[in-house]
Amino acid sequence: MEYQDAVRALNTLQTNAGFLEQIKQERGDPQVQLEAMKHYLMRSGLQIEDLDQLKIIHVTGTKGKGSTCAFTERILRGYGLKTGFYSSPHLVQVRERIRINGDPISPELFTKYFWRLYNRLEQTKDGSCVSMPPYFRFLTIMAFHVFLQEKVDLAVVEVGIGGAYDCTNIVRKPVVCGISSLGIDHVNILGDTIEKIAWQKGGIFKPGVPAFTVSQPDSPLEVLKDRARKLMCPLYLCPPLEAFEEEAQPLHLGLAGDHQRSNAALALQLARCWLQRQGHKGIGELKATRLTSRRALPLAPVFHPTLPMKQGLQDTEWQGRTQMLRRGALTWYLDGAHTTSSIQAGVRWFRRAVLNQEKLNNGPEVRVLLFNATGERDTAALLKLLQPCQFDYAVFCPNLTEMSPVGNADQQNFTVTLDHMLTRCLENQKQWNQLAEEKAGMDPWLAQAPEPSSGPLHGPLLLVPSAPRPLNANSLVFSCISHALQWISQGRDPHFQPPSPPQGLHSHPVASSGAVLLKEASSIQVLVTGSLHLVGGVLKLLDPTLSQ
Repeated sequence: MEYQDAVRALNTLQTNAGFLEQIKQERGDPQVQLEAMKHYLMRSGLQIEDLDQLKIIHVTGTKGKGSTCAFTERILRGYGLKTGFYSSPHLVQVRERIRINGDPISPELFTKYFWRLYNRLEQTKDGSCVSMPPYFRFLTIMAFHVFLQEKVDLAVVEVGIGGAYDCTNIVRKPVVCGISSLGIDHVNILGDTIEKIAWQKGGIFKPGVPAFTVSQPDSPLEVLKDRARKLMCPLYLCPPLEAFEEEAQPLHLGLAGDHQRSNAALALQLARCWLQRQGHKGIGELKATRLTSRRALPLAPVFHPTLPMKQGLQDTEWQGRTQMLRRGALTWYLDGAHTTSSIQAGVRWFRRAVLNQEKLNNGPEVRVLLFNATGERDTAALLKLLQPCQFDYAVFCPNLTEMSPVGNADQQNFTVTLDHMLTRCLENQKQWNQLAEEKAGMDPWLAQAPEPSSGPLHGPLLLVPSAPRPLNANSLVFSCISHALQWISQGRDPHFQPPSPPQGLHSHPVASSGAVLLKEASSIQVLVTGSLHLVGGVLKLLDPTLSQ
């Protein structure tokens, strides 16, 4: 069997859109779901106790949990340890979710472990539950098998959603736990307040297992403290990264953006605590400090970061998060932010990066937003935060790399229908136009963007009935990422040279006039944000080596 055969079989475990809606309405008992996960694990040939061998670092949070894991893994790899790293979602290929020593497992290794687990579950099916676990549970169990068989020294495990009832929470004895910044996301699953979300995140705390968190608002921090007390978990507050820096020796981070500093501070504590609990030497001498916690929570130690810690923070790579790709006249700014606070952080990073970028010449600059949002997120709130970036064009498209699914098995998504994705894009465009009208002092009810016609797909562009274009609302909707990139780049990205543009790519007046500006601009600044899946599709097209 080939790698793509394994991915196609894995995709059959995705929950289809209709069934997902039914589950949401029935709201099954999450504790029962966790018990089912344990049953699947046992059927796969593992006991819960086997996971203790992995010496796990378990990390959750709303924002920055993936970046925190990436920093932590890179630091510990610098100590000569063989690391495992399980994360989600993937950007280009599903095997990115399971990494050894920082690299995604090879297609051959993925294929081997996938079919070994798939066949084992087929052989052990009984009447007590469905033969195969859903997509994410399957990959979680597979990651445990890979890490155990490949004999990693430790595994950094990122929670999928929430914490208490996430399938990664079958781990009973992690070495240390971490909670990155909290915010509002996945409200249909975790609850509609930050306090409810904090309760879910605190569910990864375990008796006697040290846990660390970054500075949080008072209310959710109180919830975390209460959860830690009830679960008999020692919880510590991370000092800011400045406490670890010397005046003449600031710490350099491989990930851009001020918001990464709290993720790096948490990673330092997680790595040091893991090393300390495993009896390692050279973990950083404690510093004399006057820092005290005013939050009625013990302050984590302040120490002198070791050379592997400093180097690890500097060498960390985590694609799709505050990532820049400069290609001739085009600069792509890729950030998978999808919550209000992460979009705010992304906007700060983008505006600063654009200001700091060296201008090639004094010609005109064009700024383009490429955006999509999924799930039940408040798109209007996210788009409003992006307005200060002063984009000349806003482009919307679904998270489909190409219109044809051939060769795109890694990025297929059966949990939402194509019609829903396209309708959502048109709604996003309408909200952007209304925000632009309000900013220009127009009455959005007098100059409202037209409703999409029935059957909106006409070639590469999603068109609306002809109507006067609202002021300052240069926006377009494309049917897939490839078509959007072809229009934005106008053949000027030397690494993205697709076949000739499809017929109709410039059929809209905005597309036609915009194409002229894009061809003549001395620089084109493109921010891709709103969804990690969108960023992954863009990366797949801009860097074909990621698909190899």
